[in-house]
Amino acid sequence: MTKKALQVVTAMLGLVPLGTGLIGLMGLSDPLYASLGIPAAPILDSNPRFLSGVWLGLGCAVLWMVPRIESQGVLIRALWGMIFLGGVGRVLSAGLAGWPPAPFIAFTALEIVGAPLFVYWQARVAMQVSGAASKRRQPSPA
Repeated sequence: MTKKALQVVTAMLGLVPLGTGLIGLMGLSDPLYASLGIPAAPILDSNPRFLSGVWLGLGCAVLWMVPRIESQGVLIRALWGMIFLGGVGRVLSAGLAGWPPAPFIAFTALEIVGAPLFVYWQARVAMQVSGAASKRRQPSPA
């Protein structure tokens, strides 16, 4: 549970909303929606584009915090909190409309289970880093 491992995993996960956010800005032309044959309607095109922009922004925020992840507890809790709430939405959808394809079930597990684990991991790293820094600042006994 090192800082470097947290940075690497977080950066890799941050690339997901970055890439899928960019693709999602295609609206109903996004390969995910295009394959469903959804009729072109302004609101049906507008909402996925808007949400993809938000998702893209989340990816940018994740990548921005990676270099100083140990001091970004509030931001990481906010970002993973949003992801957790998105997972709750997926669970509601599964209950009301049925389960999506397998990859989306895995995303849901990451959102619901992974979110609290990443918040905990970051808190542990922050404590380790601050503990090491305070030991370096303590004067040695004479």
